[in-house]
Amino acid sequence: MLIHSAAQLLTLSGGPQRGRALGTLGVIENGAALIRDEKIVAVGSTDELRAAYPDEPSLDTSGCVVMPGFVDPHTHVIWGGDRAAEFEMRLEGKHYLDILAAGGGILSTVRATRTASIETLIAQTRPRLLRMFATGTTTAEAKTGYGLQTATELRLLKALLTLDNEGPLELAITFLGAHAIPPEYKDDPQGYTDLVSKTMLPILSQWWQTHAPRLPFPFVDVFCENKAFNLAQSRRILEKAKALGFPLKIHADEFDNIGGASLAVELEAVSADHLVRTSQVDIAALGKSETVAVSLPCTPFGLAERDYTPAQEILDAGGILALATDCNPGTAWCESMQFAIALACRYLKLTPAQAIAAATINAAHAIRRANVIGSLEPGKQADLLVLSVPDYRHLGYRFGTNLVKQVVKCGRVYSVDVGYYRTA
Repeated sequence: MLIHSAAQLLTLSGGPQRGRALGTLGVIENGAALIRDEKIVAVGSTDELRAAYPDEPSLDTSGCVVMPGFVDPHTHVIWGGDRAAEFEMRLEGKHYLDILAAGGGILSTVRATRTASIETLIAQTRPRLLRMFATGTTTAEAKTGYGLQTATELRLLKALLTLDNEGPLELAITFLGAHAIPPEYKDDPQGYTDLVSKTMLPILSQWWQTHAPRLPFPFVDVFCENKAFNLAQSRRILEKAKALGFPLKIHADEFDNIGGASLAVELEAVSADHLVRTSQVDIAALGKSETVAVSLPCTPFGLAERDYTPAQEILDAGGILALATDCNPGTAWCESMQFAIALACRYLKLTPAQAIAAATINAAHAIRRANVIGSLEPGKQADLLVLSVPDYRHLGYRFGTNLVKQVVKCGRVYSVDVGYYRTA
């Protein structure tokens, strides 16, 4: 298929973008892309590609932007129940960490998730994934973490593998057994740390090789924060995971700066995520590393907080900045990367071009898939978006509406209806 006559075709070619190079879109006016066997074969001007491939079936995208599909590198998309009552509590002045310490927050979702069957978890998660897809996310990271016991965490993994196999949205799976201290270990956080590192992770290694032998190991993540896992506990879990061959991620500096970002750099983690209270020392370390700084602007927005990721300082330091939604039931029930881009333009002071690069090629790098997705280059997977606007700057400028007209996933075209999608 030849996709042609795009008002602007954004290639994002050249790999992940560091520091002030962020925002290099590789715009081709009146652009075109040739797709065969689920891969991109060629990109260029419409005149060039039509002359070279005159007999190809075609998709006319006149007046539209064509760009890579969004990659959402940080979500908690699988859970049971909801936390609408907690949202009201926060509006009444209660702090998120205080709600967590009192048995609410993550632990409220843990109770609902533990009692949910795998069929229920799949049925509740599927519509969220479809909404993500309909708003342009073609690949998303998805974490466990609402089980906090071995059996439930494995049930969440099995559900995610099932949903990934269903498609159309593709998942990169993360094990987050260290999301919070479960109620049964409330007075023994070190005991739960030992359970994760000594029991859960070895079981996970064996389980994954049995249930998903053809897939790379999942990421292992930890919530490094006061009232969650301290720096020493986070180190213990991540070092054990690394020794077992798992790639690493970390939640760091969402509420307090306790050194999580520097730990991520030291252990060569793929990404450090949240990064709201990140110190200058940590920013400098990130800037010199390959660890991606993943900002989640929907979260402080959802919590009605003033502080966001110091994105400009991270760019000045030469860091690799990515965007994600943090889709979760407590602080950011948002499936739209378009909205994350809009927030990033306003609160991180990114230009639309910078935000787009952070949501595509850099986000792909944050899940170790930048060699496959995140840009429109020959040999890469044919994951594209057709936007119903003629200029990419409408992303960021507009919010609260869906600008995606069509999604192309692995070369298959889906036309978007309100909230869902249908095959074109």
